[in-house]
Amino acid sequence: MDLRRDLLRLLPGAIAWAEARQKVALHDGERLTGDEERIARAVGVTRPELVRIEMVGDRLPMPDDPVLKAAAVEAGLLGPGMVGLTLGHAIFICRGHRTARLVAHELRHVYQYEQYGSIAAFLPAYLAQVLEVGYEDAPLEQDARAFERATGAGAP
Repeated sequence: MDLRRDLLRLLPGAIAWAEARQKVALHDGERLTGDEERIARAVGVTRPELVRIEMVGDRLPMPDDPVLKAAAVEAGLLGPGMVGLTLGHAIFICRGHRTARLVAHELRHVYQYEQYGSIAAFLPAYLAQVLEVGYEDAPLEQDARAFERATGAGAP
């Protein structure tokens, strides 16, 4: 699969999956704790009261569609070792990994979603970055890691 070539074809399904998964998590997930809400404000989240964290088992949620699932793994977004994922105002964290550092990282992604205005606006930009320069070097990931390192205690 050539992910750069196939991105436009895969985006509608990826967006639909992300929006549906967010909807479930916003209904079933937990509100932020007081400390997590302070981190949210420190990393720039404008609506921390909307954020929900869904604790998941050993693996992050994956699309049911085998092509989307393969693309997410190939891009390095949902493979083994990944313990956090943000879709809009929904954060997914694997059990045993809910630390201030990880929450700060994921909350910075919430901020990024807010800046873009929606999942449908954010995902194309984020995925294009990941496919262009790789997950580790994608500017939106670097930004989130900077706030993770600061452990949500303020600006990086």
